[in-house]
Amino acid sequence: MIEKHINPDMVANNLVPFEPVHPGLVLRDELESRGISQRSLAAKMDVPPSQLNEIIKGKRNLTAEYALMIEAILGIPAVPLLRMQTDYNLQAAKKNPSFIKKLFNLAKNAAAL
Repeated sequence: MIEKHINPDMVANNLVPFEPVHPGLVLRDELESRGISQRSLAAKMDVPPSQLNEIIKGKRNLTAEYALMIEAILGIPAVPLLRMQTDYNLQAAKKNPSFIKKLFNLAKNAAAL
């Protein structure tokens, strides 16, 4: 029997999107499909509409507090939203050339220790 090596990068659950997906995009789509305005959701959450809009536009990170409020009002579980935010942050950091250069230098310096 011939064993075939499966590249873990080619397994569907291990694929990394070309562009990171911010949880605000999911929230925007959910609000649109339910016919709920951002202003209405912000009022129910008792938060400034501008802050919620920045999350929806991907300009601000989704915090645990916001995720829990969204879960309480819309029933969207907070944990997957927060995981999406973490994945977004990691993918964005990995695409930042100056940060990658810093990581390379850190690793090089650490090897000299």
